[in-house]
Amino acid sequence: MSIELHIVESKAKIALWHGVTREIYLDYPQFVPHLQQDVEKLFQPQSNRLLDEGFARRWVAMEGQRCIGRIAAFFNPKYSDGQALRTGGMGFFECINHPQAAQMLLQGAENFLLQNGMQAVDGPINFGEKEAYWGLLIDNFHDINSFRMNFNPPYYRTFWEDFGFREYYRQICFKRQLNVPVQDVFLDKSQRFLQNKNITIRNMRGRSLAQMAQDFVVVYNNAWAGNFGFKTLSYEQAYKVMRAMHPMMDKDIIIFVYDAERPIAFYVNLPEINEFMRYANGSLTAWRLLRVLWAKWFAKRQTMVGMVFGIDRAYHGQGVEGAMIKWTQDHVVPLGRYSDTILTWIGDFNPKMLKIADRLGASPYRTLATYRKMLDKNCAFERHPSLHEP
Repeated sequence: MSIELHIVESKAKIALWHGVTREIYLDYPQFVPHLQQDVEKLFQPQSNRLLDEGFARRWVAMEGQRCIGRIAAFFNPKYSDGQALRTGGMGFFECINHPQAAQMLLQGAENFLLQNGMQAVDGPINFGEKEAYWGLLIDNFHDINSFRMNFNPPYYRTFWEDFGFREYYRQICFKRQLNVPVQDVFLDKSQRFLQNKNITIRNMRGRSLAQMAQDFVVVYNNAWAGNFGFKTLSYEQAYKVMRAMHPMMDKDIIIFVYDAERPIAFYVNLPEINEFMRYANGSLTAWRLLRVLWAKWFAKRQTMVGMVFGIDRAYHGQGVEGAMIKWTQDHVVPLGRYSDTILTWIGDFNPKMLKIADRLGASPYRTLATYRKMLDKNCAFERHPSLHEP
């Protein structure tokens, strides 16, 4: 039977686009589907401001009446502005093990991006920020995926590479046992750092979302703004993030460091939401929401996920990271809620952070890859440059 690509515009096609994962992941019980409501918001102008200046299109691959694959292609001007070339994105790719269907989906998305002047395309990536739906899983297919982290069958890698995509960079996730002592090199530095009586480390219990957002903005901008393509973060953006995290937040594992009243570092963790979000099965209907909330409050948890770890540039090299990990060991482990932590992905272009993760006693746990394909044949492919302190 022939395969056809259909542009996703109607409610019926949107339902097919979301529903195709059910067949693909029948043999992957460890897969926790992304929430359809969250993903759909990315393609609606009223909820994704990137569509003010950017654009997106989605397709499904149909074999008769059967949906066997999907893909999205998009242009995020914020992302492209940080690249040397006009760069589009592909993401949310799903397909049964059918090379012809995969080829048609990727080719359809590429043609759309070429028609809109793209010189390169990265994928599979998010039509939004990098902390979600980013990268192709290439290692560890047996553990559940973290919340909003991509998961895919192993054969997807062949589809992307056969189509001409090359590894732009690898995304390495780490895992560590919370009761593993901090290495001496960090302990010594952190002890010297804490001799400064103005330094305090605390969780966010008792702090409002507004206070947390304000402190987050200060650290974020002093850690990254103006470096490595990072834009200045506004209070409004930070508050939106905090508000979105709030339903699943455990303030005991969100840690900030202060020098007097000045926030200088954070270690933001969340419970491994997918340990209870798996009961939603990809859609938060009223009944499934009740099951998720029951699991959140009564089911045993064991893993927390380090969402972001940042230190004011003026305090680099002083032992702040070790001090935060030691504080976690002394104050979070005794709570008895969590036994291990997953550190959100670190790009292989960031040797400093990879070294820190290793010294903190963390081990590589899961690997994803961001791929790039050159659409302008006059431009040579280059891997993501290594980051160095300015």
